[in-house]
Amino acid sequence: MFCTVFDQIEQVFPRLTTAQEVKVLSAVVEGLLAGHSKTETEMAYVALDHVLAEKGKLQRLHQDHKEIDVHFKQVQGADSFAEAQSHLKKALAASREHFRHEEKVVFPLLERVLSNAALGKFGEAKLREYAAVAA
Repeated sequence: MFCTVFDQIEQVFPRLTTAQEVKVLSAVVEGLLAGHSKTETEMAYVALDHVLAEKGKLQRLHQDHKEIDVHFKQVQGADSFAEAQSHLKKALAASREHFRHEEKVVFPLLERVLSNAALGKFGEAKLREYAAVAA
C-alpha cells in the first residue's frame, strides 16, 4: 500500500514548483510511515530481538529507519525546491528498499519463529494500521 502512495507522489513530482509543496507531501508520507514504524518496533522487532540469539540481524532494519528519518528531516530543512525534491526522492527510495527487505527477510523470519497466535496478533495490528491510513 505504501508503495502505491509513493507511486502517486512520484507522478505528482513534475507538477510541483516550490519547496513548500514538496515539504507538505513529505510530511504526509512521514505521517503515514510513523504508524508503520511504531507497529514494527513495538511488535515485530521486539519479538525478533527476544527470539534471535544474534541481534545483529535486525541492525539493518533499525538503521533503515534512522536513514529514512534523516531524509525526511532534510526535506523539511531544505532551502530550495531542488534540494527538497532530492531528499524526498531519497526518502521514498530508502522506504521502498526497506519494505523489500522486510518482505524478503523479516516476514519469513517472523513466520518461522513466532507462534500462530503471535502472528495473528501481528496481522491484526497491521490491519488496524492500514485501516487507519485508509480512513
